[in-house]
Amino acid sequence: MKMIKNISKYAISLLLLVSSVATSFGQQDPMYSQYMFNIQAYNPAYTGTWESIGIMALGRHQWVGFKGGPETYTLTIQAPLRKKNVGLGLSVMSDDIGFEKRFAVFTDYSYRFSITNDISLRLGLKAGFTNYENNLYDYTLYIPGGGSDPAFEGVIDKKLMPNFGVGAFMYSDRFYAGFSIPKILQNDFDNNVTNYTTGYELRHFTLIGGYVVNLSDVVKFKPSFNARYIKGSPIVTDINASFLFADRFWIGAMYRTADSFGFNTQFIINRKLRLGYAIDFNTSDISSYNDGIHEVMISYELNFVKTRYTSPRYF
Repeated sequence: MKMIKNISKYAISLLLLVSSVATSFGQQDPMYSQYMFNIQAYNPAYTGTWESIGIMALGRHQWVGFKGGPETYTLTIQAPLRKKNVGLGLSVMSDDIGFEKRFAVFTDYSYRFSITNDISLRLGLKAGFTNYENNLYDYTLYIPGGGSDPAFEGVIDKKLMPNFGVGAFMYSDRFYAGFSIPKILQNDFDNNVTNYTTGYELRHFTLIGGYVVNLSDVVKFKPSFNARYIKGSPIVTDINASFLFADRFWIGAMYRTADSFGFNTQFIINRKLRLGYAIDFNTSDISSYNDGIHEVMISYELNFVKTRYTSPRYF
């Protein structure tokens, strides 16, 4: 009973924090098709769930064949502290869109509470910095009659902008549900020539969930979703349905409410090594000018101690 009261106290505190920062516009943070295996990148409470030292790298190339298409690279590292419920981690992201470049480094922290023998709740904190660069002189402007635009003069070069985020993650070996705000502080960027200012780092609210069902002795089914929201923009939701065969091979399909659908697969080489791939296709007019969106993932675990789970991780 005491544990339930403590959980309620922390949950209420988290909700109060969320309500105090719930204003934002636009959407810039990267999306991931393999979001169910890349949760630490946007939810610090996921850190430590592997119960081993884990490394995950992901590369995402959008609109292949389209010059200046977004390219995102993510590296996450997590580790539990021995004999404690604390998880520590590191998240590194490089995100380039045309001439706009971002590089971010964040540390991740989580603490686990046991709700039942099988269900745990982790609360997490993410803190770090983002380096942003955008040379506005590199852009080619098409202005009737010629001339210039003061909004595209100078260089936006912001070094080591601090930020922090929060998250909650409830899970067992068969299901998960989480909520997070990866970046709470909102930063405005201006160039070094005029007084032009633009909002850049805006608050994203992310809700995720998934569940694993046994269809037979060798086939498992996992439906999952990832919903993202920013005030002033429509909610974007990824809905995924994946099948696991013989605890070795994942294959699934995804639909994104914005404008795309895709397919994903993952090979579980052994309990340490996994390789994943996803491809998305746009349903908007831009689909005629690119060869899709490709995403490659690799993860590796160092298991020095025996974990609680005897079955493979499902997320």
